[in-house]
Amino acid sequence: MTRDLTHTSDVVSPLSAQACPHRIAVCTTCGRRADGSPGAGARLLEHLRDAMASDPRRTGSFAAFTLVDVACMAGCARPCTVAFQAEGKASYLFGDIDPEADVAALVAFAVQYAGLADGWCSASSRPPALVNKTLARLPALAPNIPASRSLEEKAR
Repeated sequence: MTRDLTHTSDVVSPLSAQACPHRIAVCTTCGRRADGSPGAGARLLEHLRDAMASDPRRTGSFAAFTLVDVACMAGCARPCTVAFQAEGKASYLFGDIDPEADVAALVAFAVQYAGLADGWCSASSRPPALVNKTLARLPALAPNIPASRSLEEKAR
């Protein structure tokens, strides 16, 4: 059985994703309830969508973010997990996100991330609620690496 692991759930601004390639991915499997009802990840996605849509900065500093629900982001030991991604920028993975208490910090980070040319920021400059919840910061994929070239070949 094949599963579609991603589903675009919303674009917060009328701008297209190409105009502003910022993306927030939320694991919706996190905290799923045994009865199949929406769990913590699905609630987080909904709260984040509502907060970003009503934030007065949505047409300013963070313009357009695509919110994407992902079936599993392999952060099961530290749910809920949320990733921030953009072309040419470092990516971030946050875990232990509370679907109610951490929404404001995620929106604040979205504003910050949108304003960073390369996506890099120190832990101390991130919203305090996210400092100890950063699971990973990944460097941007270099645009000049051919897709067909393996990592093994690159290492030689």
